[in-house]
Amino acid sequence: MVKINEKAPDFCLKNQNNKDVCLKDFRGKWVVVYFYPKDNTPGCTLEARNFSINAKKFKQRNINIIGMSSDSVESHKKFECNHDLTIDLLSDPDHKSIKDFGVWKPKKMFGKEFMGIVRSTFLIDPEGKVAHIWPKVKVIGHVDEVYNKVVEKQK
Repeated sequence: MVKINEKAPDFCLKNQNNKDVCLKDFRGKWVVVYFYPKDNTPGCTLEARNFSINAKKFKQRNINIIGMSSDSVESHKKFECNHDLTIDLLSDPDHKSIKDFGVWKPKKMFGKEFMGIVRSTFLIDPEGKVAHIWPKVKVIGHVDEVYNKVVEKQK
């Protein structure tokens, strides 16, 4: 996993509208990049809806929110439409950025081990450096925790 004060791994991926979203385009702004396992699953839906509901509050402080998973652009579009999401959802089907951030790891479910995304969030400062990391995120209360951390860092 990348570390605090390191330059965040650059990426340029398609969002749910099939448009390129590149980290370098956010220089001078704060960016929250959160990684989630799968569109339309309960925890991922709650997290995406919570970020979307609070998107205006983040935007007022010049903070951009990006969700990323290995789901397809088409899956992200359905996810956005099904749940009235207002944030960018990036598709990383090859897991390159997911691996660059260090969140593609072995997981266990029902006694079986497999590789998957460990729900994690990264705060990237206006210079492109990682300012804070939330590994192994618990969804409930996470969006407020992220917002409060950004406000603290912006002082």
